[in-house]
Amino acid sequence: MLDDFLVRAALAGLGVGLAAAPLGCLVVWRRMAYFGDATAHAAILGVALSLAFDMSIFTGVLVVALSMALLVSTLSGRGYAMDTLLGVMAHSAIAFGLVAVSFVSGVRIDLMAYLFGDILAVGKSDLVVIWGGAALVLGLLCWRWQALLTATLNPDLARASGIDPERERLVLTLALALVVAVAIKVVGTLLIAAMLLIPAAAARPFARTPEAMALIAAVFGAVSALGGLQASLWFDTPTGPSVVCLAALIFLAASLVDVLRRAAQGGRQAK
Repeated sequence: MLDDFLVRAALAGLGVGLAAAPLGCLVVWRRMAYFGDATAHAAILGVALSLAFDMSIFTGVLVVALSMALLVSTLSGRGYAMDTLLGVMAHSAIAFGLVAVSFVSGVRIDLMAYLFGDILAVGKSDLVVIWGGAALVLGLLCWRWQALLTATLNPDLARASGIDPERERLVLTLALALVVAVAIKVVGTLLIAAMLLIPAAAARPFARTPEAMALIAAVFGAVSALGGLQASLWFDTPTGPSVVCLAALIFLAASLVDVLRRAAQGGRQAK
């Protein structure tokens, strides 16, 4: 069955969607959207280092993404505004990555595949990496969910409960780096942040609890991945951007439903 490239592509998209969307809920709650974007942009530098030192793309991207996230976390409390720091780091990382790639000789590099993903080229070994990384992320979220949630919503309450908010931030940073490393093959560095944020934002109007929002976001992420793959085959469009476009349409539909629901509730209250 795995000899069929479409099956491999569907499984890869499903793995990334299921892992990225619940993590994206924590990113949304912490208002860390730009943080995730900066971590994703660092992936191109990881690709260049992987090719230069002849190691796996996953390893290089994971190391660089994690280093970027830790560096931003360290510098953020040392006199730099977070948005300014993230802007500098994000654009610098992708620029240095693109320059570094140009120095790698003897290797043909399809930059478009790394920037926007190439899900149709996913192989069996890539599937192992994607699902292994997705399992680690989901396992980490399940294990640390309550602590992560408490530290996100109320750091003072977390400290009073014996939870170290900085430690939970490091856990979230590790999970973000893992998602970036496994998602680069599917949606590319420029679209990873979209898969983190859009399904989570779309799930918000339908959820009454944080756990429900994470589950609904995972469903939306999976539907976006599979539906975007199908749409790209129907309309002969780039697969990674098609996945994100479908996620955006789901978000628009969810927002419209929320607006209509609020209008209906306002009408009932007026009566």
